[in-house]
Amino acid sequence: MKMVKTSIYNLRFWLLETDASLLKEHLHKFLNEAGYGIVGFSEHQFQPQGYTAIWLLSESHLALHTYPEEERSYVELSGCSKEMNERFKTLCHHHWPNKIQREELDIM
Repeated sequence: MKMVKTSIYNLRFWLLETDASLLKEHLHKFLNEAGYGIVGFSEHQFQPQGYTAIWLLSESHLALHTYPEEERSYVELSGCSKEMNERFKTLCHHHWPNKIQREELDIM
């Protein structure tokens, strides 16, 4: 039996944007442009405020949580392709040049 080494690339950051419809639109577009295969999507709008969305990817998942009371959102992308994670990260930085905070990229 041949052993294959696998890695998970986990990108996390805070984003100074809380408009759920804009975030959903742009993150979905960036996933496609980065080459991810979207196989499912689920979302929930909390009352009186807050939004959570999860994209199920053929390579793993993306989670979005908004915190309007703090005027920021949390984005976390897990995937098995370093190149796709880097493309997604570049797209986010290009679209939100001064709104990304506390970015971390881990390899597991």
